[in-house]
Amino acid sequence: MRLKTLVAVLGVGAVVACAPVQSGPTTTGTDEKTGQLRVWLFDEVNRGPKEAVVKEAISEFQGKHSGVTVDVQYIQVSSRAERFKAAFSDPKSAPDVAEFGNTDLAGYVSAGGFSELDLGSWSESKDLVPTILDTAKVDGKTYGVPWFVGVRALYYRTDVFSELGLKPPATLDEIAPLARQIRQRKPELIGISAGGKYLFAALPFIWANGGDIAKQDGGKYTATIDSAEAKAGVAKYTELIKDDICPPATCAGNGGDASVEAFRAGKAAMTIGGDFNRKSVDASSAAGKYGVVPLPGKTPGSVAPAFAGGNLLGVMKGTQRKTLANEFVQLLASKKYQQKMYTAMGNLPTFGDVQKQVSDSDKFLEPFTKTLQSGTKFVPVTPAWAKIEAQTVLPTMIQEVVTGAKNVDTATADAAKTMNAAFAS
Repeated sequence: MRLKTLVAVLGVGAVVACAPVQSGPTTTGTDEKTGQLRVWLFDEVNRGPKEAVVKEAISEFQGKHSGVTVDVQYIQVSSRAERFKAAFSDPKSAPDVAEFGNTDLAGYVSAGGFSELDLGSWSESKDLVPTILDTAKVDGKTYGVPWFVGVRALYYRTDVFSELGLKPPATLDEIAPLARQIRQRKPELIGISAGGKYLFAALPFIWANGGDIAKQDGGKYTATIDSAEAKAGVAKYTELIKDDICPPATCAGNGGDASVEAFRAGKAAMTIGGDFNRKSVDASSAAGKYGVVPLPGKTPGSVAPAFAGGNLLGVMKGTQRKTLANEFVQLLASKKYQQKMYTAMGNLPTFGDVQKQVSDSDKFLEPFTKTLQSGTKFVPVTPAWAKIEAQTVLPTMIQEVVTGAKNVDTATADAAKTMNAAFAS
């Protein structure tokens, strides 16, 4: 996806943290079968191909529903928090259907903004990848249909690896020594472009080591970022941001964009990037000189769990056209239109069979679909996550370690304390 929009939604989940709204709209009880259906979708850097697919879906929908028109408004990702907050407070200004980032879901549901969906009667829903569908759930209830998913894998420079007689790492623990060796033999290169603010590159290291951000017990979250397993993952990731691999002076302040940009610019032998970074890399100095493999796990042949970013389509709670809204969501998020959206925008589908179809026809996608099939993970599904993100708790923790301000034990303990305060608020 059009890099800036996708990174905004996938990369950090809530670049603008969504402020919880105390009371949202109530269900109207009205279910009109004609009139205008209002839809909000995210704007894109290059909206044309997306808009063309959406227009096709609208034409099909209107053709099947006499007396119905569909009006789409494209909203900016950067201002979504304010737009949704206003919509939850005033149903008259709200759409009937909306696209939104999956890390925003818990806050929106807490605000009473979206309706629970019953996908049981939708035959295609059985083919949604279960771990991806889980990103649309709060307390076991489904509030959105996953429209696309984005995951990350390991990009590497094939020419550099060939020149040095190297192979991609087979385990997570091999990455640092390999990157160190590359930088030693080619000092002009960063061994692997990592970033102190690149949380979604760090999380697989934590998860692969058996750790997690937090645990849920009885509906309440408690931070586990200071567990022995999580600390082992933090240590492994922060080992990459050292002078002999990716110097802190260059890398400590980098997020995902900057990390991938170093690879694009030919300054790094490896980086962790998404399927959505492909077009950008293909338009760079690394074009034709790179390969992608799944980020390996702790044992050879295993895959480190990746963060399942992506966007959902949902029905607003205050809609007066609930049936029409649900039907439009199921059309736009259907296999047919996810396939079309993949062709148009490169959006990775959320249906297992459609993923296989697109990866069979495009070998580039194999490491990403393999990563999805190996099992993805997600951030804590709670409104408190928006506050934790806004406070940049975990990126700050990583930066404190790589700059030497704190050791792993202290940094993770402090992060856990801050997270627990947010969970308790």
